[in-house]
Amino acid sequence: MKRFIGFVKKEFHHIFRDPRTMLILFGMPIAQILIFGYVVSNEINDVKIGVYDKSKDNITKEITNKITASGFFILSDNLNSDKEIEDAFKKGIIREVIVFEQNFAKKLEREGSASIQIIADASDANTANIVANYTESIINNYMREELWAEGLPYQINPEVRMLYNDELKGVYMFVPGTMALILMLVSAMMTSISIAREKEMGTMEVLLVSPLKPLPIVIGKVIPYMVLSFINAIVIIALSYFVFKMPIQGNFIFLLAETLLFIFMALSLGILISTASNSQMVAMFISMFALMLPTMLLSGFIFPIENMPKLLQWISAVMPAKYFITIVKNIMIKGSGIEIIWKETVIIVGMTLFFLMMSVKKFKVRLE
Repeated sequence: MKRFIGFVKKEFHHIFRDPRTMLILFGMPIAQILIFGYVVSNEINDVKIGVYDKSKDNITKEITNKITASGFFILSDNLNSDKEIEDAFKKGIIREVIVFEQNFAKKLEREGSASIQIIADASDANTANIVANYTESIINNYMREELWAEGLPYQINPEVRMLYNDELKGVYMFVPGTMALILMLVSAMMTSISIAREKEMGTMEVLLVSPLKPLPIVIGKVIPYMVLSFINAIVIIALSYFVFKMPIQGNFIFLLAETLLFIFMALSLGILISTASNSQMVAMFISMFALMLPTMLLSGFIFPIENMPKLLQWISAVMPAKYFITIVKNIMIKGSGIEIIWKETVIIVGMTLFFLMMSVKKFKVRLE
């Protein structure tokens, strides 16, 4: 019995002295429960909206103030024309525009009813539906508490319009996110694991002492996976277009170029992960923990980023998939060009160069 107890103590000692095991046992569950607890929510917070007030009377101002005072919405822009509505949506700053018709208050007094148009960006169908429902609820509350309570039998009719996705198809949201997730995992994870496997087998040392310089070695490792990932991307786009009837409103060549850039960035990240991994298990753990969950939860793929706490919003700002999803949605759904998504493109280019330079630097250190 003493030997058995001694053996158990020894196993505890081995577990406690291994930081990676402790991280898997305690760090991962804590991180997952915190992330899921804060991210998985159907509520909305601080949603940026625009208002196009053609009337600019006391009632439209009261309704606007009630909407913005609810804590759910932030007035981002006051619009002055119908053209500005689509331009604002394409920039990706706002998720909803509220349009008050001309002579709103006068029409209420004269006819007893007036209309408010609620235009939501339905490229994210779930969020658009929730945002529109919240807005309708606030308008109905105003009608009951401010108008009917004073004996004014006025009727305000919210008219909801879903821009870019009238039928609220979920595929409009899931195709860009799934595309980013698959390309990130296939490119980064497979690259990091394959190089870690060569380290375990000892073939990497042969490359490091060969006449080839670090940059050609890195690029040579990247090219095969780039080709395979690009084929994957074309298959995903073809399935989304022909099977799920998702439109491609923008330039198809431009979409492929942006996809190729994202793949190259993910491959560069996979090379960097491999330089920090001595085994396939470690490479897979880093890839899964650092890429899969953050890409699913913190990129805006499933849950709106503005609903998250500030800390998670800051973390999401370094998620490459966040910017690629924005790019794909803008090109495929909104038909945007480089003038709209140049910032996201520049960020991905910067990440690519950073990961590539860090990978080359790590190889140089090993060569020295």
